[in-house]
Amino acid sequence: MTFESKKLPGDRISSLKKILDKKGNAIGLEAHSGLSGIVVEKSAFDFVWESSLTDSASKGLPDASIVSNESRLHTIEEILNVTTKPMIVDGDTGGDEDNFRFLVKRLENQGVSAVIVEDKIFPKRNSFGGTVGAGMEDPDIFSKKLSVGMETKSTSDFLIIARLESLIAGLGMKETMSRAEKYIDSGVDGIMIHSKLKTPDEIIEFIPKYEQLCSKIGRRPYLIAVPTTYNSISDKELIDLGVDIIIHANHLSRASFQSMLDTANLISESGRSLESDENIATVKELFAAVGYDKILERDSEKTTNISAIIASAGNQSDDEKPRSLVSISGKPLAHHQIETLRKVGIEDIVIIVNDLDKFKDIENSGAKLIESNFPEEKKLLHSIMSADKYLSEHTLITYGDILFNEKIVSSLISSNEDIVIAVDSSYRYHKHNVDKKLELVSYSEKKSPNNRRQLRMSELYEVSKLGKNLDLESAEAEFIGVAYFSPKGIKDLKESFSKMNKMGTSEGLLIDILNFMIKEGIKINSMEFDGGWIELHTKDDFKMAEEELNLEY
Repeated sequence: MTFESKKLPGDRISSLKKILDKKGNAIGLEAHSGLSGIVVEKSAFDFVWESSLTDSASKGLPDASIVSNESRLHTIEEILNVTTKPMIVDGDTGGDEDNFRFLVKRLENQGVSAVIVEDKIFPKRNSFGGTVGAGMEDPDIFSKKLSVGMETKSTSDFLIIARLESLIAGLGMKETMSRAEKYIDSGVDGIMIHSKLKTPDEIIEFIPKYEQLCSKIGRRPYLIAVPTTYNSISDKELIDLGVDIIIHANHLSRASFQSMLDTANLISESGRSLESDENIATVKELFAAVGYDKILERDSEKTTNISAIIASAGNQSDDEKPRSLVSISGKPLAHHQIETLRKVGIEDIVIIVNDLDKFKDIENSGAKLIESNFPEEKKLLHSIMSADKYLSEHTLITYGDILFNEKIVSSLISSNEDIVIAVDSSYRYHKHNVDKKLELVSYSEKKSPNNRRQLRMSELYEVSKLGKNLDLESAEAEFIGVAYFSPKGIKDLKESFSKMNKMGTSEGLLIDILNFMIKEGIKINSMEFDGGWIELHTKDDFKMAEEELNLEY
């Protein structure tokens, strides 16, 4: 359950009484946060108990009236936002009469179904921490506060419950019954009897006396029990004895604390987190619990599905090993490319290779492998086009021997143009150590000399020609081997490839078909980048990539 299914306050207030009217009883479990509220929501319990102890503990504070009402109300709102079940709130002592008026109104406005207040003086001490008679409120003063609360509430559906602490304080059963009578006379909707014995003896003794008292008064408020210490007795047994509402008061908080300790110790002792995986929820399960999976589903409906083709067939390193498999910082180059693509949301990735057996480990990354074998002069372009069925809709095509950052990819796929290639405008400022001709790019219109300094991180220019034989000084940029195609761009690419084949051309480079498309009147745009990539051919190139990542080669 998530914030999307929030129940309106007016509907939620009455839901506890409806459960009690229908079932005759209600059983609840503690929550101290939105996430723990979701746990209760998904369970079979009837309501959520918002506890002072666990709220304080979740903030790393003792249960001693240190956490303010405003902070408590904020926690309550967090839980209500992600649940639909009724909530009963631990109101501590309720404060003085004015504080109690404020608390009742705020809880009603939030949609809380009931508040329980205890007959101790402010600042209270937790019941299991040593309540004594000296810490108990005068029953007449407490009764007056209860009456004020009953007069303040706006609807009979909101329940005010008085919590008897006298057994815990050691005041005996007689004093407990005397206080119960005064609180019933004040008009309360329920009485909570509390005990810290490890057996239910006090509760079992109290219940028939309570029934007799109610018969004498002529009115029977709901009876509430909290079997935290005396948990040998079952919920059914308590209900059969006459208890209407049962609260399991702090178990999720205690469970989470113990689990966090165990997990922290396990990770510390293991020196890694792998050993803890079997004892904790997966990220996917957590996403589902809080509704993040639904956000991702809606995002996928709004966003374009983009696939990527990595052309890795034929590129050999100095060691006769495909460059895509040469390691950088302990991972093959192909893994770095896949990770970068996934950072910008591209999950459908196809790698074109010339030997499937060599790339089996890459396949474990989730990318699909296609084996392609073409003559050397046609290897690049024809291997790309061999992935014809994956060239659909929006597609990013990249060479397999370059390392690039996510900014280049995200900028390209964010373009509204049909075909955009990534180019480096700084090529003429760098020393080229690779014994190869650069794939240079000329623009339809020359850039202004002042264009080098600009506010925009990247800018589009229409391409007039690409080639390895362009003049180094007259060209505007270097094609870095990454290109984006919209659905129309892919259609134009396929049709152009078909025309080239019919014409019997022997060109085998990606830039060859881009030049062909330009001659056909198809607009090709370039997006300039200043760095953010490196072409990997030699050991020195791979060493440079290691240094760029600040890791050892």
